[in-house]
Amino acid sequence: MRFGSLFAGIGGLDLGLEHSGMNCAWQVEIDDHCTRVLEKHWPNVKRYRDVREVGAHNLEPVDLICGGFPCQDISGAGKREGIGGKRSGLWTEYYRIICELRPRYVLVENVSAILVRGMDVVLGDLAASGYDAEWQCLPASAFGARHRRDRAFLVAYTDKRANGHVELCLTKTEGEAETGLRCSHWDQFGLVTRLVAPSEWTATGRECDTRPLLLRNDDGVPHRVDRLRALGNAVVPQIAEWIGRCIMEFEAEHMQ
Repeated sequence: MRFGSLFAGIGGLDLGLEHSGMNCAWQVEIDDHCTRVLEKHWPNVKRYRDVREVGAHNLEPVDLICGGFPCQDISGAGKREGIGGKRSGLWTEYYRIICELRPRYVLVENVSAILVRGMDVVLGDLAASGYDAEWQCLPASAFGARHRRDRAFLVAYTDKRANGHVELCLTKTEGEAETGLRCSHWDQFGLVTRLVAPSEWTATGRECDTRPLLLRNDDGVPHRVDRLRALGNAVVPQIAEWIGRCIMEFEAEHMQ
C-alpha cells in the first residue's frame, strides 16, 4: 500500500506506517525545520510545502492519506476557537484533497480535545463524501512511553468496505508495557527522544538532559526550540505502526 502524508511534521505517522509495511509516495509540510528532518530521512520522497497548493493536479493517487492537521485552535492550551479557527481550519484543505484523490483509507490525528471541538465536522464531511469512520483516543503510555500524551486517531474508509471494519479497540494497557517499547531517554521537558526495547530498559528508566536552559546563553544544542516544538507536535511512531498493521490486516482479510 502507498500513502501520502499531509501536515507531515517530522514524520511520526510516516515512520510508523512504513514500519507496518506501507510505502510513502509524497509528503506535504510547510515548516522549514521539519522539512529539513524529512529531507534527511526520506531523501527520495516527493515533497510539497503548502497544503493549499496541492491536490489532484500534482499529487499522485495513493491508497491512504494520513495527517495530523493543526491543533492550535482545538487544543485546551489555546483560545479554543475550534475547527473553524484560522489554523485548525486547514481541515477544509485536508478534506478537499481527500475528495480530489479519493483514497481507499484516511488516517486523521489530532489532540483528544477534537472529540468536543471538531469531530462532528470531520465525521460529517467524511460521511458526505461516502466514507465510514472509526476513532479512538490512544495514549502514548499504552505503547511504551512514560508519558500519557492522549491523541485521537480516526480511520475512514469508503462505504463499499462497510461490510467489515478496521478494529481500533485498544488492547494494550499500561500494565503490559513489557510487551511493547519503553522510552529510556528523555529530554528536559519529558519529551521522548528515543524508544528502546525492554531488553535495553535500565534500572532507573530515566536519563535526563541536565543542560540548563539559561536566558541569553548558548546551551550548545542547535535548533533546540525548533526541535522541542517539532517533538511536541509529533505522533508516536509505534501508534501509527499499530494502526497501519490493523489496516493491512483488514485489507488482506476483506479485499481478496
